[in-house]
Amino acid sequence: MFPRSLSRQLRPAFIITALALTLPSNQAIAQEPIRIGEFASLTGKEATYGQTAHKGTILAIEEANAAGGVLGRPLELLTEDDQSKAGESATVVKKLISRDKVVAMLGEITSGRTLEAAPICQNAKIPLISPGATAPEVTTKGNYVFRVCFIDPFQGTVMAKFAADTLKLKRVAVLSSVSSAQSVGLAKFFRERFTADGGTLVLEQKYGDGDKDFRAQLTAIRAAGVDGIFVPGYYAEAALIAKQARDLGLTVPLLGVDGWESSELVSIGGAAVEGAYLSTHYSPENKSPAVVAFNERYRRRWGTDSNALSALGYDSALVLLDAIRRAGTTDGPALRVALAATKDFPGATGSITFDAQRNPTKSAVVLTVKDGRFVFVQDVHP
Repeated sequence: MFPRSLSRQLRPAFIITALALTLPSNQAIAQEPIRIGEFASLTGKEATYGQTAHKGTILAIEEANAAGGVLGRPLELLTEDDQSKAGESATVVKKLISRDKVVAMLGEITSGRTLEAAPICQNAKIPLISPGATAPEVTTKGNYVFRVCFIDPFQGTVMAKFAADTLKLKRVAVLSSVSSAQSVGLAKFFRERFTADGGTLVLEQKYGDGDKDFRAQLTAIRAAGVDGIFVPGYYAEAALIAKQARDLGLTVPLLGVDGWESSELVSIGGAAVEGAYLSTHYSPENKSPAVVAFNERYRRRWGTDSNALSALGYDSALVLLDAIRRAGTTDGPALRVALAATKDFPGATGSITFDAQRNPTKSAVVLTVKDGRFVFVQDVHP
């Protein structure tokens, strides 16, 4: 039996169809596959997040199957689309656990939808590994909940430090989303570090989910006389904010976070996002042998460079497969113990060791938009 990579429920034609993965022996094919669940925003507002992370996950599963699978068994990735909708994650995760009998769950990139799934996985004793949910409260939902990304306190601090030390900004405004716990948290951590370092947070403005007109907030920011704007949100709003800021004559630096990292930021924002900065987890321009090798394999498979989301998707799958090997079983409690013991695992995004709260200690990178591309600026270490 060849493993399936995508759920039968996936709707649009552009989503990758089921993979036929070459396994090395008839014996491997004859074994019952290890079913791994994945839930991702493959359609909807944040579709590029889920699609990109999913490609990294697929690559990890393909490579493992080509090497003989895990515990002598092939891997079967069952993916469900949560459509970027609140509430949908809980529905698809329940299906993957109760009907499809997956042994572990990968996903989601966003913190809000990961928080929906976390209690379900915890109650079922099914380990959950998020590639990119950075809100601190994610792993507080139970000891079966893990992530392979850094968390918002670090990310907010990174951008505050970059604003003060590298850009030499003194007077900054924050424009954050009241609809996103992640955005609220990032604004808080940025504010605390920036003001502690002697900067002045001149003004804080808010917007809501689905807003498309930010001119009132930006007009207030312009009147306040700032030399930078921190926008801890997602690419769809960030691109519109950038365009409207430039239209209003605001030429100060715009600073963002990992939620900005999408080709759609440039497609929507165009020239307005040129010169903007964002923190993220990984850059394919990193010259370390591990990054170069991963990016080459990713490019061969998908015809494009990797980015932070694809690398995080890849790492979430690899960390899980490593734990299954060390546990010698797919039993949930034993697998959880093996995951918690992960130490110095060599991932594409760096070495991964889980702390007592099941968070990794990771470095961050700062990118800028230059000529329509995300370009490496600098590493920022804990």
